[in-house]
Amino acid sequence: MGRYLIESFDSSDRYATERYQGAAGRNWWSCDPTLQLLMRRHLGDGFAWATPYLEKLGALMGGTVAECAEATDRNPPRLEKYDKWGRDVSQVVMPPSFHTARNALMANNFTSPAFADEARANGANPAALAAAWTYLLDQADIGMGCALGTGGDMVVSLAERHAPDDVRERVRAIFADGFYSGEAAQMFTERTGGSDLAALEATAVPDGDSWVVSGFKWFASNANGSAFVVLARLPDGAVAPFLVLWERRDGSRNGVRIRRLKDKLGTRSVASAEVEFADAEAFLLAGSGSGSGLGTMMKLTNASRLGVAMMGAGVARRALVESLCYARAREAFGRPLIEQPLMRRKLAELIVEVEAVQALVFDGLVGPRLRLAPALIKLRAARLGVTAASDAIEVHGGNGYIEQWPVARLLRDAQVNPIWEGGDNILCLDVRRAMVRERAHEPFLDRLAAAVDHGPAGDSATVDLVRGGIDDLRKAITAWSSLDAPVAEARLYPLAQLMADVYAAAVLLEQAGWEERAGFGDRKALVARQYVETHLVDKGPLRGIDRPTEDLERFDDLLSGTFMG
Repeated sequence: MGRYLIESFDSSDRYATERYQGAAGRNWWSCDPTLQLLMRRHLGDGFAWATPYLEKLGALMGGTVAECAEATDRNPPRLEKYDKWGRDVSQVVMPPSFHTARNALMANNFTSPAFADEARANGANPAALAAAWTYLLDQADIGMGCALGTGGDMVVSLAERHAPDDVRERVRAIFADGFYSGEAAQMFTERTGGSDLAALEATAVPDGDSWVVSGFKWFASNANGSAFVVLARLPDGAVAPFLVLWERRDGSRNGVRIRRLKDKLGTRSVASAEVEFADAEAFLLAGSGSGSGLGTMMKLTNASRLGVAMMGAGVARRALVESLCYARAREAFGRPLIEQPLMRRKLAELIVEVEAVQALVFDGLVGPRLRLAPALIKLRAARLGVTAASDAIEVHGGNGYIEQWPVARLLRDAQVNPIWEGGDNILCLDVRRAMVRERAHEPFLDRLAAAVDHGPAGDSATVDLVRGGIDDLRKAITAWSSLDAPVAEARLYPLAQLMADVYAAAVLLEQAGWEERAGFGDRKALVARQYVETHLVDKGPLRGIDRPTEDLERFDDLLSGTFMG
């Protein structure tokens, strides 16, 4: 109350601005029943052991990390290009808020090898806990998520397979705290683009057991890292990945020059730059003539897509919480926004869509490994992050358009997710590649059927609807396979959207079945029904005006099961 001057017109409780607490300052674990349910399911007997760690993490993300994210957005990284003698040092200077957040995260790092070992020893699934860690972090700052996690698994995995012994040891030392340590970067994109490898211009020539890389990368995130995976062209014209370290083997500065930092729309806590390689010492991350390194890199890129999908899910969750908090406090026409039917419709829809994407992302990271899953999950989750942030701005009205409120940054940050690790069209082409070359749709469809088989016994009607959706998807894939090549490519997008629709419905039903059998009620079955009504049921000529009103009648159940605060 003492922070602002009381004006004569501030007589109404409507101006008691302390009522407008958003997500920041809350414990993001304690206020999220959906994450608690997921952890109960995936951690099993390890849930009790993990709960104090999750409580502490929830307070950290909603407190220090969220606060630092706002500060770093206002005071982003800067480049010190030259020292006082005019020599190129290309030093990226990160703001104090970045270091504060990073140090706190590293001290509570669920992705570190030591924490993973402790989790296993106590019966908890390290993959599930790592997913929870990134989910909570991405609600605070997806730029920090990128800075810490981009390319770490790729650098370590490829170096372990292909780097010389002494270089491998250096990489192990750099990543002693795990992949999420902020030391890696992927440098693929050039001025001609990032997806068309045929247009790649960077070159590599052999130099003993190392190589010399020269070229210019147009968009390199986490340029302040120390270990980079760089794509370059071999003398025979093939493209291969290389490891470039900030320092050469002899300890001297490598031929890496940062030309400038990008002035980006959002994700300002990750330093993105234009980087030049001037006869940089490099190490081939591929078997001789095998192309195995590039193939492994592409598989790891699929894993990176799940990381970007988690960023979309995290932004969407944060947007939902900000919307709920504001709608409860803001009054219009004599009552809070959250009590008004049109607002309840919007919030109910947002709750369902966020939980559907949450189910997809956690299935991709913790569930069975499916070749098709990363592209489909990113396609849906990255886009939801954008639309959910836009919805949150609308819920806030004019306040949402002001940078002092958190939702404006959410939208600026979220917009990069559909671009990172491949846009929608690139994802659709990957879906085609997986189906045509690997017949990846067959295990995918089997997974959907198995998920529905574990659905709730108390909602056979929805189970049958999703089974029908799987049958329709089989028919759609068959029909798509018979199309001429240009038409088939153009129809990839609606096919991929249908696949994502049915996938989300199936895993929501699987969650609902577990919730029912574990004795936690039927709320997730309600979410699944609402999702199926929206995405799989033909709305008819009335466009759904005559649909059941369960979204309004059970709004309080939807709300209490998604947010406690």
